[in-house]
Amino acid sequence: MSAMSRAIRAFGGAASRRNLSVVSSKEAPAVAAAAALVAGRKAGRDPGEDGSRVQWVFLGCPGVGKGTYAGRLSRLLGVPHIATGDLVRDALASQDPLSKQLAEIVNHGKLVSDEIIINLLSKRLEEGEGKGELGFILDGFPRTIRQAEILEGVTDIDLVINLKLREEALLAKCIGRRKCSQCGGNFNVASIDIEGKNGAPRMYMPPLLPPPQCESKLITRADDTEEVVKERLRVYHDLCEPVEDFYRARGKLLEFNLPGGIPESWPKLLQALNIEDPDNKRSAAA
Repeated sequence: MSAMSRAIRAFGGAASRRNLSVVSSKEAPAVAAAAALVAGRKAGRDPGEDGSRVQWVFLGCPGVGKGTYAGRLSRLLGVPHIATGDLVRDALASQDPLSKQLAEIVNHGKLVSDEIIINLLSKRLEEGEGKGELGFILDGFPRTIRQAEILEGVTDIDLVINLKLREEALLAKCIGRRKCSQCGGNFNVASIDIEGKNGAPRMYMPPLLPPPQCESKLITRADDTEEVVKERLRVYHDLCEPVEDFYRARGKLLEFNLPGGIPESWPKLLQALNIEDPDNKRSAAA
């Protein structure tokens, strides 16, 4: 992975719809790869021979739940979850000279530049190589065509999972996000109940409330205001929808419309990926 991180940095310096029950011919190879991975797990092969070598990407609007579902798949498949949003937040919290520049960008709902993201990702991949990591699930990268081309030039992405959620639900989710300043736990105080229109089913997403010991320690991200969230969604649609088209044209895009909260969506996502989770009931209720 070290060679890949160096290549990403060098490149950066140089410069098919689907529903839950039908897989299109363009998407079939990508989903088949996920099915083959599961077959390896069932056969009892070492995770290093299958799951830990996957190279997947999660796409989706800010707040859609990329981190939640990528994290669950990371634990299930034994592969590291690398979220560029976390890399940016870690850099913001550091005493690095970059933190002030990042704060100005993030607090105004803008996307972080390719150069900054590429440098942060390269550093993370180098650290992973030192730990013996093989594959990855990327969350938040690529976000631009240039980033997608850089990634395509240095590695072969197996599957790109594009999570989708109604915009009104996205807005409510982002504004309702909270984090415990002591334990670092993530929660959401929004109770989302949207009536179905034009044939769409009703959507209910209950709040994810903190335990009593965290209630008085909840904080809100500076960029989780309605104005900033709307700007982030606008920027995402302008820059990131072409990335969806990029992977769709290559037969690697799996589009998944989240039907509701985690208990409803997680098992259906596994079904769409042809993956079985022996702890599904427990993890879906977590």
